[in-house]
Formats: sequence, structure tokens, C-alpha cells
Amino acid sequence: MNMSKKEDPRAIRTKEMLKQAVIELLQQGIPAEKLSIQKVSQQAGLNRTTFYLHYEDIHDLLQKLTDEIVGEITKQIEELMQVRELSEKSQLIRLLDYLYNQRQHLLVLFQKNDFEEKLYEQMKRLISVRRENSVTQTPRRDIDIDIKTASLVGIMMWWLKRGLHYSSDYIATEIYKMYR
Repeated sequence: MNMSKKEDPRAIRTKEMLKQAVIELLQQGIPAEKLSIQKVSQQAGLNRTTFYLHYEDIHDLLQKLTDEIVGEITKQIEELMQVRELSEKSQLIRLLDYLYNQRQHLLVLFQKNDFEEKLYEQMKRLISVRRENSVTQTPRRDIDIDIKTASLVGIMMWWLKRGLHYSSDYIATEIYKMYR
């Protein structure tokens, strides 16, 4: 699509309906590999022809949905990295609050392996940048970054799946204590 052209609001609305239908079906327990164009179209109240106007197949729709959410998380992370007046803990609380608000979509997408991998890569980039910008420069060791990233993504996934009774402030405090 040519970026200079504005997308038709009806097309945007239709794509949102199809994405929401996928999320609803996945939340009902239907595995991603069992989704069909017919099921998604029916859930969205649209026909198959309309589906094909916007997506090649179910995989294309799932990939675009994953990319969109990872893009939003990336945008949040980049914005947080620019806010210098916030403490690291405050930045982490903001990120956790964002994840909490997006939890329904995230829990569905955690079922897809590539989503977790993309989230891991974004968090790794965040940790690497934070380390490069820190006052006390430590020798860069990739294993340190990988360990921190894996534990951070693991904690965030656990929190969203089973630990929501803990506040974002509490989780941020615990993470912050681990990495001091």
C-alpha cells in the first residue's frame, strides 16, 4: 500500500473486526492452527470475500496482528526510554501498566511462539540501551543481557497469566530489586 494514500475508514474498521474475531475465537480456546477463514469471517459478521480483500490467509492475519501489538509495545518502550525525568522503576511501572491494559490481546498472542520471541528481542534491546546509557559502564556481556531479558519476559508473562493480583508497582519493585 502506498503510504501517501490514506486508508479507507471502512477498510480499517473491517480489519479491526477481523482481528477482534480472531482474538475472541482464541479466547474461546480454539487453537490458532484450527482457525479457518470461515470461522473468523463468521465471528466478525463478514463474508470470506471480504476477508480476502484484506488478508491472504489466517497466517497473514495472525502475523499482522502480532506485528501490530509488538509494534505498540516497541513504541511504548521507545517512549519510555526517551523520558529521562522518570526513574527506571517508574518507567517499568508504566510499561507494566500498558501490558496490563493490553492483557487480553497479549494472553492470546502468548500462545504463538513468534510473539514471545519478538517481545524478547524488544526487551533485550531495551536492556542493552539502558546498559549503554548507564552512568556506571559495565563490560557488555551478551549473556548478562540474555539472562536479564529472559527473566524479565518470564516475569511479565507470569504476571499477566497468573499474578495479576499483584500491582504493577509491586512487580516493578521486585524486578528493580533483582537488577540493582
